[in-house]
Amino acid sequence: MNSRATRPIADRLHEGPVDYRNYIDGQFVDGGDYIEVTNPADGRLLGRVPESGADTVDAAVIAARRAQSAWEKRPPIERAGYLRQISAKVREHRVELADIIVREQGKVRPLAEVEIDFTASYIDYMAEWARRLEGEVITSDRQNETIFLLRKPMGVVAGILPWNFPFFLIARKLAPALITGNTIVIKPSEETPINAFVFAELLAETDLPAGVVNIIGGRGVAAGQAMVEHRSVDLVTFTGSVATGSRIMQTAGRNLTRVNLELGGKAPAIVLANADLDLAAKAIYDSRVINTGQVCNCAERVYVERAVHDAFIDKLKGLFEATRYGDPSHETDLHMGPLVNKIGLDKVARAVDLAREQGGTVITGGRIADRSSGFHYEPTLIAGVGADHDIMRSETFGPVLPVQVVDGLDEAITLANDSEYGLTSSIFTNDLNAALQVSRELKFGETYINREHFEAMQGFHAGRRKSGIGGADGKHGLYEFTETHVVYIQGR
Repeated sequence: MNSRATRPIADRLHEGPVDYRNYIDGQFVDGGDYIEVTNPADGRLLGRVPESGADTVDAAVIAARRAQSAWEKRPPIERAGYLRQISAKVREHRVELADIIVREQGKVRPLAEVEIDFTASYIDYMAEWARRLEGEVITSDRQNETIFLLRKPMGVVAGILPWNFPFFLIARKLAPALITGNTIVIKPSEETPINAFVFAELLAETDLPAGVVNIIGGRGVAAGQAMVEHRSVDLVTFTGSVATGSRIMQTAGRNLTRVNLELGGKAPAIVLANADLDLAAKAIYDSRVINTGQVCNCAERVYVERAVHDAFIDKLKGLFEATRYGDPSHETDLHMGPLVNKIGLDKVARAVDLAREQGGTVITGGRIADRSSGFHYEPTLIAGVGADHDIMRSETFGPVLPVQVVDGLDEAITLANDSEYGLTSSIFTNDLNAALQVSRELKFGETYINREHFEAMQGFHAGRRKSGIGGADGKHGLYEFTETHVVYIQGR
């Protein structure tokens, strides 16, 4: 096993597995035991990252706490300058970083490159808020009194990341935290941690003060739990499953630590008879196979008006059957790669098998792919499902799309809202009144009209019900990392 040393990123990708170290208080620190990281497309060992415990978490949080006061006192425009140094490093190493994501997450190369570029742009976008952070002046009932509402940083943020967009989620947690004056401890997913440790090496090449950003490895049951339990953590921001989010909320509640949770989704897409069916089919298909269906805001279920159901199924069938999938680290021109691990593969396989048992008809796909290695599942289209079928209610998180026939918009809205999730939704229609109706009546954080499911950095990515608490992106996401301080000044 090679040490991380100081070899260039590009060289280390091709020289065998690498041991990485935690990044705490501006230093790389050995972590004791290690977690092995493999390529989900072929099982090859890529490297090892520290399996941190409570002591390591404590050291990282203490470093963040020690750095926070001085960081908060810096003018926001100075903090923005450090963010721009970071984004410049990301752009400088975009190809190597994309290579890492392709190998450790199984993402196809074009999407990996989009993730790197979007991450750099997101950091710059948040840096632009340096001169836009605002408070309020509130009218007083008293003579000669002025009331100010100030926005101040929380303090120390714990960022716990998922594996599906591992590099972008670093920025989604880090950039708004830093620009508002917080410091942060980040734990990447144990499935895809290497990109975060390489990111730490890029941080070390900037002028960022020690302790402002700390990156540690570990599993959720140990390192993640210790982060959530820590009394010096002021905000836990987590992206991942509903089950884990619920446990985080319960644990954080013991210290009344604030939480920001982006959890699962079962996004509905409604296709009306007056829609552009080619547009709808392509947008829903793209939203389903992106990242092999492992995206919380992907279209997970479709409701199609009866008059166009068969024609729409035919269009989707052609797209699904033309899907090229394989090993993105060795094959090019692919639509999707493998699922991230065997747990995910088995979950998808069970979901499709249950859909068959409950009366669904597999139009195409429907089985584990016949490949020599990796966690590949055939892109799968299912028709003939009902509202009570598990495939229409439980998050699949794979390249599987169930389609249910409906007799009108009102029925589609009722079925769409009948879910424990409430993250994203969409409708395809050429009727303005129908578009306005779903905007009023769909109970979701986001609705896309005549386009694929994919949010903008200046929007507000937030869910309802079990899809989460709080949100991310834009002004409203930025202010999730602040708390208010109201000041009353009584004049003479």
